Amino acid sequence: MRLKLDENLGERGRAVLSDAGHDVATVRDQMLEGALDADLIEACCDEGRALVTLDLDFANPLRFRPSRYAGIAVLRLPRRASEEELQQLLLILVAGLDREKLDGKLWIVEAGRIRVFEEEEGS
Repeated sequence: MRLKLDENLGERGRAVLSDAGHDVATVRDQMLEGALDADLIEACCDEGRALVTLDLDFANPLRFRPSRYAGIAVLRLPRRASEEELQQLLLILVAGLDREKLDGKLWIVEAGRIRVFEEEEGS
């Protein structure tokens, strides 16, 4: 899958997803750091990439309608999270991507699960 990692995810995130066979671009590599959320998600749309982020603003399906995009995966970390907890969420995401498509959906990736938001037809 074609993914874009937000600036709040580092090289370890890229490595986990790339090692799982995904085509990963980063906000940092494309010099989009500090871009407005709307500009970032549109860049993802233009490139046909799903966004992987820690930014909870992207978890609002009313603001960012999942059906318009190649997918949005928001990783929900607890406060004061460790590198290990981030690594676990990335592995949960990888497992989810192995099972189903992210396209047109919002995934909230949490410890032990993925909550999926998919718009109903006609919404």
